[in-house]
Amino acid sequence: MRADRLDESEAGVGRVTLQTVADKVGVSRMTVSNAFSRPDQLSAALRDTVLKAADELGYTGPDPSARALARGSTGSVGVLLSNSPAEAFTDEIAAAFFSSIAATLSPLGIALTLLSSEPSGDVMPARDVAMDGVIVYNCDPESGAREQVERRKLPLVLVDQPNTRGFSSVNVEDRSGARAAAQHIIDLGHAKVALIGKTGAPPFGIVEASTATGQGYASTERLAGWTEVLTAAGIEPVILQEPIDSTDGGRGALKAILEAQPDTTAILAFSDAMAAGVLLDAHDAGIAVPEQLSVVGFDDNPLATRLRPQLTTVRQDVSEKGRLAASMLVDAVEDRRTGRTTKPRAVTLPTELVVRDSTAPPPRRR
Repeated sequence: MRADRLDESEAGVGRVTLQTVADKVGVSRMTVSNAFSRPDQLSAALRDTVLKAADELGYTGPDPSARALARGSTGSVGVLLSNSPAEAFTDEIAAAFFSSIAATLSPLGIALTLLSSEPSGDVMPARDVAMDGVIVYNCDPESGAREQVERRKLPLVLVDQPNTRGFSSVNVEDRSGARAAAQHIIDLGHAKVALIGKTGAPPFGIVEASTATGQGYASTERLAGWTEVLTAAGIEPVILQEPIDSTDGGRGALKAILEAQPDTTAILAFSDAMAAGVLLDAHDAGIAVPEQLSVVGFDDNPLATRLRPQLTTVRQDVSEKGRLAASMLVDAVEDRRTGRTTKPRAVTLPTELVVRDSTAPPPRRR
């Protein structure tokens, strides 16, 4: 379909079309179309004249569906999530990640759509939503959503996922970050340690080390990093697994841990949000942090410095993660459009232990 014929489906009595605007200004339909879709093709003065005439006539531009069909592009990309998009915004780390993606895409005129990996009625977002490419982010591997996207042969970028041949990916050093957190606790003298992880499948609650495999790349890597260091030090931690879609934010975890190991003096949590739940429960129970209990999070969520005491955590650069993921996807979409081939990249961003006020030696060491 030629660009100057985008509005033929809009033709009708009383309707304002590209041709109506073209006739008013005395230019071609192509010129009017370019004023909306390809402004670099016109002088600023001519574009202003066309847009002013369109505004006077009440014409808002070429039909988006027809324009997308003509250029073979939707102008939108998706981010595939395990949780619902609404729940994702309750996590400041996820929100910062989406914000960085949007900031990278917006100057390019590309829209961002958040997609649940779960079906809604007969609609499977990964299968049915029109988009030019997908960022697979922290997606439950059991959902089948990624498989749906791959069947559509859409360009993919993987985030917080195992590196896969043929796709670009962005991860952080989850395992080494978890190792640093565990070593910090050991160096302080803690021997009674508990871990709070996340998983998408049972068992939940207190679990044996042999069944605490986690689910999802970040969960598995962080659990492995903690246990490698603790095991080498002769420490067998209590492990509690929370559902990946839990909205409790770690509340209730402390009670379960202390029932399993009453003399616990340190807790390593999968995220700062979970660690915050532990701090709140400790306060309610009259347990002083860090005097009686040390708590370490992960992510360096803005929440970490708002907590009292401020949270010791592992920092990741979530804004850079979002920027890289968006840039890689833009390249992959352009490759598909032009037929060029860009070698996929696998980037792993560093992490950093940030020691604040929520950790100290156990009571017997002071």
